[in-house]
Amino acid sequence: MTVYESDLPGVGKKHEIDLPDGSQLVVVTHNEGRREVFLRPTPESDSEKLFELSDQLARQIGTILEGAYFQPVRSESIETLLGGDTLLEWVEVGADSPIADQTLGESNLRQETGASVVAIERDGEVIPSPGGETTVRAGDTLVIVGTRENCDAFEARVTGE
Repeated sequence: MTVYESDLPGVGKKHEIDLPDGSQLVVVTHNEGRREVFLRPTPESDSEKLFELSDQLARQIGTILEGAYFQPVRSESIETLLGGDTLLEWVEVGADSPIADQTLGESNLRQETGASVVAIERDGEVIPSPGGETTVRAGDTLVIVGTRENCDAFEARVTGE
């Protein structure tokens, strides 16, 4: 998948995303936050406007599409590239994890791996910005941020591999 980004002076930014069928999805983000979404069926054709979203609604839909609320297929790892080499990743704590029942501070994860826990998903709830005194439990999903190397080291430490 290729994404092209271009500035629209006085308007905002345009992102053109190549789709597998040869068409393109075009997203125009206006400076005030509004998004317009277009479909270009072929490279030679004009774009057809599909819909428009407010900034808040676009962010909510983006979060849903990202899988922050629900992951339909359990995979080994879920990650989002934030920019450069910085990832946002979800790591599940298994029953046999060496950090289960330790606080984040006791686990020493940040110091050992360089990745930071920014949230914990537990029993359908989210614990945002957990502190060092927060206990990690088996079944938790840790939302972390760091470089790919940091995240790989973090996952290896959590899984005990």
